[in-house]
Formats: sequence, C-alpha cells, structure tokens
Amino acid sequence: MMATTHALAGMVVAGVTVVIAPDYTSVAVAAAGIGGAFPDLDLYADHRKTLHFPTYYAALAAVFVTVAIVVPDPLTVGLAWFLVAAALHSGMDGFGGGLELKPWRGTSERAVYDHYRGRWLRPRRWVRYDGAPEDLALAVVLGLACIAIYPASIDPVIAIVIGISAIYTLLRKPMIWVAERFVDALPPTLLDRVPERFVEDFRS
Repeated sequence: MMATTHALAGMVVAGVTVVIAPDYTSVAVAAAGIGGAFPDLDLYADHRKTLHFPTYYAALAAVFVTVAIVVPDPLTVGLAWFLVAAALHSGMDGFGGGLELKPWRGTSERAVYDHYRGRWLRPRRWVRYDGAPEDLALAVVLGLACIAIYPASIDPVIAIVIGISAIYTLLRKPMIWVAERFVDALPPTLLDRVPERFVEDFRS
C-alpha cells in the first residue's frame, strides 16, 4: 500500500485521542501520520525488512501506550502513537501485494519480513499493489474519516495527502516504464550501485 494510505490509517486510529485526551490531539495525529509513513523509508534499502517490524513495533507500542496512560505528556503520547502507527503499517503490508517492482504480476511471495519469526509473510493481495485503484479508494475513505474526526484546521493537510495519493496512482505504472529506460541506459559501473532487486525486476 502507499505510504500515504499508511499515514492516514495511523491518523484514523489516533483519532481516539480526541475523545480520551483532547489536549494531546495535535501531537497524536502528527506522530501517527509520521509513524504510519516511517517504515517505507527503507524503500531503497532492504524494503519491507529494514524498517518493518510487525511484531516488535506492536510489542513496543504496547509498552509505550501503557507509559503514556500512566505518565501522559507530549513525548510519551507522541512515541506511543508513532509506534502504534508503525506497527499498523507493518501489519497492513501483509494484506497488500508482493515485494516486486511490478506487483500487479503477482509473482512475489514476500509481503513483509517478520523478524520475530525469522521469515517473510506471504501477501494476501486484498490490495493488489501500492497505487492500485483500491489502494486509492482506501486512502480516500481514511482521509474522509480523518476529516470527520479532527478539527477543520487539518482538512487542507488531508486534502494534500489524498491528492498525492491520486497522483501516485496515476503515475504508478508509467514510473516503472521510465525507470526501466533509465536503468537500461546506465553504464555497468553505475549499474552495480543499483539495488539488486531493482535490476532483477527491470530485466525480468
């Protein structure tokens, strides 16, 4: 799924703060949005493994949520929601497509790596790939939920996030075509610097 979808999902879950601790709403929604997108910073490293921890994020989130309940302040609340959203992201990736640059082909059996179990979880493909029409639809639904939950001051941010999602959806497949042409044009000395999975997928 798109990083924007994950960010919006985290923000929706953090909406409970509006009811139980309204004074911390701003820090909660910001931390959840950042935490929801954070694991995808490993996109050009070992994607869905380096920063994706479905079990460990959840365990840490449970600890910091408890700490935030006992000692509520911007730091503890922010860390708690960051970890909750990161755990949600890592878990949601298991419901998406596989780990390949052309996931609409459905050839990869790797969705997200579970370090606790020491193995890759298989993709369920409920959302076929990041940037698929159903991914955009989910982002829109989550965005509308955020608009319903949070004060109107956050609406422009939600609109921007949904707009980015829509643009990415439109460009998702064309981007791969452009990247293929780019990789094909690279000299061998530079090609060695491109992550192996990129080269394998482009040449397949």
